[in-house]
Amino acid sequence: MISLSSDSSPSTSPSPSASISSEDHDGPPSPMANAPSSLTSSLSPPGLSTFHADLATSPITGGFASQMYLTPSAFTSPMRTQSVGSKYLRHQSSSVDEDAVHDALSPTHVSPAQLYSTESGRLFHAGKICIVLVGLPARGKTHLAVSLTRYLRWLGVKTHAFHLGDYRRVHIAPGTDVPDDYFLVNASPSTVILRQRVMAACKADVYRFFEEDRGQVAIYDAVNPTSAGRRVLVKEFSQRGIQTLFIESICDRPEIIEANVRSVKISSPDYIGWNEKEAIKHYLKRISDKIPHYETLDEPEFSYIKLYNAGERILLNNSRMGYLPNRIVFYLMNLHIKSGCVYFARAGRSTEQMPRYKSDPHLSDEGRTYARILTDTLLEHRRSEHTARRTHGDNSPERELIVWTSTRRRTVETSAEFEKRGFSCRQRPQLSQMHPGSCDGLSWQELEKQFPEEVEVHKKDPYRHRFPRAESYHDLAVRLEPVILEMERIPNDILIIAHVSVLRVLYGYLMACSPFDIPALDFERNEIVEIIPSAYNNKVKRIKIYGVEESETL
Repeated sequence: MISLSSDSSPSTSPSPSASISSEDHDGPPSPMANAPSSLTSSLSPPGLSTFHADLATSPITGGFASQMYLTPSAFTSPMRTQSVGSKYLRHQSSSVDEDAVHDALSPTHVSPAQLYSTESGRLFHAGKICIVLVGLPARGKTHLAVSLTRYLRWLGVKTHAFHLGDYRRVHIAPGTDVPDDYFLVNASPSTVILRQRVMAACKADVYRFFEEDRGQVAIYDAVNPTSAGRRVLVKEFSQRGIQTLFIESICDRPEIIEANVRSVKISSPDYIGWNEKEAIKHYLKRISDKIPHYETLDEPEFSYIKLYNAGERILLNNSRMGYLPNRIVFYLMNLHIKSGCVYFARAGRSTEQMPRYKSDPHLSDEGRTYARILTDTLLEHRRSEHTARRTHGDNSPERELIVWTSTRRRTVETSAEFEKRGFSCRQRPQLSQMHPGSCDGLSWQELEKQFPEEVEVHKKDPYRHRFPRAESYHDLAVRLEPVILEMERIPNDILIIAHVSVLRVLYGYLMACSPFDIPALDFERNEIVEIIPSAYNNKVKRIKIYGVEESETL
């Protein structure tokens, strides 16, 4: 058994003691909807190969979005299917402003940072894996399930989170109260039958995900409180050729538990129309009812991970699990419950009308004016948001703001006003725009004249095509993984000032966009895009920058 603290230093750790308990029957807060069948596309995803150049994509980014990406004949996004049955219990996102992390994936889905594909649809020689979450309510299991789903999907691993609470809400008629003893161990026979039906429906969807949709990782989000219940799951999954990895979220810090209750549980459909104090009181009683019967993971033959206090310490058991589970461990070492927002802003205009990559020009006078207005706008917005939180009873101090830029002059000089006012500004070379290669400084018309064949290929796949000696969006997505991991690790607010190509890819990660959508994402210079995190899905807000006009995308 290996224990890892936040400084990643390994140490041996004794196994915690265990007791015995009951069924698992809890889930996250989420709106309910019928399930989608699958995504279909009028453009078949291109084949991927570890060794071929067509892994990378698109060429130049920037000033030609309306010509390069938005022409229907040139590029077609996947169709959103209507939800059918109860397979996924999620409504398909209808726009890129909705977090698509809960959308069902088609068997042929290709992800933004996927390196290769296989006939089975499964990667890294890992087979089928079910991650079974374990933990008392309000311990961050939903946040864990959604964050893992987002990251693994980004890598190309077909992943879906199955929240048991969603299935409970489907099986209990609208307007009908949950039985009083539903969350108790010694429930009535009728309640036990209801719980068994809920669990059976959830597990049936897990099996369907593996068998029909060529899924690779299913995340079963429930309390799973007893050793006996966990052994039954392992036996069932093993009979179907599914490996089981347990992740237990343990939390003994009251402030984390209270924050989870406030930010997640009281927004649940279970508490629609409730007074906030009464909702919190009722949910805390749910937790106290489970505590006497809860058994921590202590089965030596299981492969499991214990996550203490949202990432302060990690304990591994049977850690020889292969590449993919160890990649999951690596991700968990960077994961924290994020309360801070991520802001995206464009750099100011340069002294060149058509800025060349090689010249790396300075900001123009107009660009320096933009930098001052950007700084004033964001700081005023953060002050007003902090005041609003205090009005609603949140007395926590204003979150720290960190500014990230690339090493390019325009982005660094755009951040100068923040640095003058005492904010930490950090230059990161990974945030540099896509390299334009042989197309540096060319207009779209010049591109069509000099590289007509490349332009035609690019129109068919603007995400993975790369122009001569240039980078693609796919190359950029792979390059940005260290930035993504650090975004997960930092709990405070982050402002990223970068080229539009970089903003598109990072937005694509945080909102689970497909490669079809990323090249066409729109970032106006006269607005700041704010990503607001929550345990279940991320939200988008656009902050207008008054006094700044938008024209081209350069």
